[in-house]
Parts: sequence; C-alpha cells; structure tokens
Amino acid sequence: MPIYDLGLEHVALSFATKTIFTDVTQGIFEGDRIGIVGRNGDGKSTLLHLLRGTQEPDRGRVTMRNGLTFGMLDQRDPLKDEDTVRKAALENRQDYEWAADPRSREIVESLLGGMELEAKVGTLSGGQRRRVDLARLLLRDWDILALDEPTNHLDLLTIHWLAEHLKNRWARNSGALLLVTHDRWFLDEVCTSMWEVHDGTIDPFEGGYSAYMLQRVERERQADLAETKRRNLARKELAWLTRGARARSTKQKFHVKAAQELIADVPPMRNSLELKRMATSRLGKQVVDLVDVTKIYPEADSDDDGNGNHRVPSPHAERPLMGSVTVAVDPGKDRPGTAAADTLTISGRKVLDDVTWLIGPGDRFGIVGANGAGKSTLLGLIDGSVSPTAGHVKVGKTVRFAVLTQRLDELEKLGRYRIKEVLSRYKPTYLVEGKEVSPSQLMERLGFESSQLMTRIGDLSGGQKRRMQLLLILLDEPNVLIMDEPGNDLDTDMLAVMEDMLDSWPGTLIVVSHDRYLLERVTDQQFALIDGKVVHLPGGVQDYLDMVDSADREAADAPDRASAKEAGNPNQAKAERVARRNLSKQASAIERKLAKLADQRKDLERQMAEHDPGDYQGLNELNSKLKDLTGQSDQLEEEWLTIGEELE
Repeated sequence: MPIYDLGLEHVALSFATKTIFTDVTQGIFEGDRIGIVGRNGDGKSTLLHLLRGTQEPDRGRVTMRNGLTFGMLDQRDPLKDEDTVRKAALENRQDYEWAADPRSREIVESLLGGMELEAKVGTLSGGQRRRVDLARLLLRDWDILALDEPTNHLDLLTIHWLAEHLKNRWARNSGALLLVTHDRWFLDEVCTSMWEVHDGTIDPFEGGYSAYMLQRVERERQADLAETKRRNLARKELAWLTRGARARSTKQKFHVKAAQELIADVPPMRNSLELKRMATSRLGKQVVDLVDVTKIYPEADSDDDGNGNHRVPSPHAERPLMGSVTVAVDPGKDRPGTAAADTLTISGRKVLDDVTWLIGPGDRFGIVGANGAGKSTLLGLIDGSVSPTAGHVKVGKTVRFAVLTQRLDELEKLGRYRIKEVLSRYKPTYLVEGKEVSPSQLMERLGFESSQLMTRIGDLSGGQKRRMQLLLILLDEPNVLIMDEPGNDLDTDMLAVMEDMLDSWPGTLIVVSHDRYLLERVTDQQFALIDGKVVHLPGGVQDYLDMVDSADREAADAPDRASAKEAGNPNQAKAERVARRNLSKQASAIERKLAKLADQRKDLERQMAEHDPGDYQGLNELNSKLKDLTGQSDQLEEEWLTIGEELE
C-alpha cells in the first residue's frame, strides 16, 4: 500500500438514514490538486471533515504524516461576531505589517477590498464574512488546503484571481489542495485530478473536470450502465466542452479525437434558429428596448458610511462613477407649482450611463460585471421593478416576465404544502420538445423522485428548493426569463440537468452569474457592465477578464511609462500579451480547419458506404483521400495541443 501524506484506510461511515462511505481507501500525496465532485448529500463535505479529523469514521482509520498542517474553509465560518475584521483575518496586524509583504497585500486587497478593518464581524453580510474567512485561511501557510465551495459570494474577477493564486501558491510538487465546488471552470483551471464521491465510494480520475467528463462517459459506455439519463447528460456536457471554441482552447488533458468519437452522435446543444422562431411566435418582434437609459442613485442613497473609516483598497473594485443628469419633470401634486417645461438636475452615483440595448425574441444574453457594477439594477430596469433616471424602457405587449432570484422568498409561502398539492395548481400537461409531459414528469427531470411528491416544500434542502423554484417558474410559462445566479446550491450534475432543460426553452433568456462555465453554456452572447456601459463580449467571459487586466496594467504602468520610453526598454508585458493573442488566433484557426476536415471525412465515409463494393479502384481512391484527411487532422491536432501547452 502506498504511503500517503494524508489518507483514509478502509473507512466506513453512516448516519441515521444514509450510508456515506462503505469501505474507502484513498490518499493524498504532496503536489496533488484534487477536485471533489458528487451529488449534494453524497458526502463531499463529510469527506473533508474526515480528513481534517473533525469527523470520526465508524470503521477504519485516517492516517496523517507527523507535523502535517491542514487548513480548511468550511461552509460555516468559525468567526466571532464581536471580533473586528482586522483581528479575524489579520490576527491584529497593522496595515504597515501586512502591506509590506507582496503576497499578503495581494490577498488582503483582493478579498477584503472595500471593507473597514475595524468593523465588527457581526455587522458584515454573508458574502463579506465568507471573504474574511477565506483571507484568514490564505494568509497562513498550510501543507494541505481544503476549500469547501470557496467561490460562493465571489465575483468573476475575484474567482479568476483565486484560481491564479491557488495555481501559484506552492512550488511544483509541493503542498496539496482539496477543492469542493460546483464551479466547473474553476475545477478545470486549478485541479490536476478529480475524485467523484457517490454510492458510498470514491472514484479517482486523472486530469481536471473536462478529462473527468471524458473518462466518466467512457467508463459508463464500456460498462453499459443502467443510468441512461445521467449518461446522456454527461455526454451532452462533454459535447459542449469539446465543441466550444473557448472551452477547447483551455488546458484539456485529453486528445481531441477521442472526445470527438464519443460525442459524434450527440446533437448540438440547442437549435438556436428554431428556438428564435418559436420565441418570435410567442413574443412578437419587440421584447425589451433600453433607449438612452441613465440610472443615478442620489448621493443620499450612497452606501458610503461617511465616517472616514479606513477601507482596504481593492484591485478589482468597480470605481464609483459619479455624475448628474437633467430630466424633465411633469407637474403634479408631488411638486406643486411646477410647469410641464420644468427640469430637475439629479446628482449621485451613476450606475448606467446613456445605455441603448435592444433585447429581441429568443435572445440568450449573459451579463457579467464586478460586484457593485449595477447588474441587479440592470435586471430591475429590464423587468420594470426599477425606473430609469433618464431615457426609456420599452416592453413588448406580449411579454411575460419571470425572475429567478437569489432568494427563495416565493417558496416560503408554500412551505406547509406538499409538492403534489402545489403541482396540482398548474396545467395537467405541457409541451416540451414536441412531447406532452406532466408537471410531475418535469419534476423528475429536475432530479426529484416520484416518492417525494408527498414531501412538504418547507422540508426540502437548499438545492432542492432551488430546483423547485425553477420548476414552478417554468410551469408559469413565461416568455422572458431572468436568472440571477441560478447555479447557487446546485451540484455539477444538477447544473447539467438545469442547462439541459434551458436548451429547449423557447423564450428570451437573461442570465447574471459568476459561474463562467454556466454563463457561456446556456447563453449565446455575453455582455459586461463596465463604467456604466453595456459592452458586448464577442470572445466571451475571457474578453471581460482581458479588458479588466489591460485596464489594471495601464493604470499600474502609467507612472513609469515616460521613463521607460526614455530608457528605450521594450514593453515585455505588452509583447507577451500580443504573443498570447496570436497563439489564441492560431488555435482558433486550427479549430476551424479541424471542423472542416471532420465534415469532409464524414462526407467521404458516406460516399464509401454508398459506393459500389465491386469498384475496388474507386474505393481505393476514396480510402486514400480519407487517409490524407486523417493525416491532416492528426497533424493539426498535434499543433493545437502544442499551442495549448504554450498558452499554459
């Protein structure tokens, strides 16, 4: 048996109504970067507590090398409400102490940016407490670091920073990381191996999330498992990973050809043209038009505490955009004595600045932006719950909005009712992908079992409530669906189920999420909210990260630009960025060529299948052409893999 730094030996563990592990032997070596996935409730967090020593096994034992330090980010923080942020995260270190070390300064500014260090922990929001706990953990040195859902409450920029930090935190082949998260991009970016926790056991996989999906599909195919529905969802997700140009240009650990063979018969994610046609028939041509819209929150509504307390600067914080706008004021009882021609100047924090954005039938738009950039305000303007300071929001006459919020308030009123009672309020059948299905069948498609029909809504878990919230919204048959962080509380399998349902939803979809995988998976176009403007991202979320990175670099380089020019030094960072862009373009060009070659090969294979079997000469010619195309494909794939390694 190998000697692990930390390991489980024949561990078994059961709770009152559920067996978590039966006979598990698994271990962690120095240099491991392990992502842990599995259904909610199957034991991912329990596994971390076993390794940490805060949960005892029923049988077996947990072994740990002498002197090993183990740090863990739990889903419940150990912070004391009466402590200050400085004490909880920084162990009372003064500013000059933590700011003197580049590593600790980066952690503090990235996670505690905008917070008052003297504020009491008890006054913080849930998201702020999460950041404080994460900063507390990362500021110390650990041999093994275990993180349970670390991306919760973090925005895209901070998630990207955290991924880079974890990749560079330890030297090669030193330290170890255990990561539980539903963020599939994060898993692919950070992890070099995966553990799947299911049915009382742990299955190991080499590579990140993409490689795990490939191996999982292959294992299921070879074993011909009975879980047909789960297998099909996994294959569909693998198709997205392999076919998406941006996804394929990331650090895949498997060969392109192997993945393409597995997903050869998987149809495209969705028929966008057909969905748009169906959406137009339900919505008409106009959905929501934002025309010259400006939104200003008056200074009195600012969240600035005004007490002069020191706030930690943040490298990624949205810079407040102050401004004013003059608007016409209608005469009325609220403003006695005003005339129709009167105007009013409103000053304050400008969230949207003269935005014109047209949302049409069947559009599937994703929105990203820093915390505080105004994403929630933008959603409110779209659905009419927020009024613009200036400009107009025009909504089509046939539009029926539904909003999937981050809260579960709408389910609280239904808490005493059973699922069956709630579903009985809706139509008996719905048309989904050309087939009639009942609400209970849709419920099962979202991962519920028929035996749960008698369960009370109030007794559902957080993830189950999230799925029930989505089900009830879809049963209301809206034609414009707005989703604010739809991936909260869902495991990776349930995320795939939700995405599969949305693939066939014939309406206009607007999604705000920090989960870049989910965002690019369910939407066709992405936009960023930057400095009050809605900016199109033709290259997806990576365009947004590049924009922010470029702006940060320009701001940092500005003081030295003149002296560097005089010294005649080349701008190495700029040259590297240009080189990376060129490599990315080459990768994209290769992907396009591979797609064309694949089409040509399919055409040749069809010709060979239809060809006269007695015409040996003709068949040989076709076979020679096929071999030539295969050789070209193999060469291009090798070039593509080489470029991928250089981009890493």
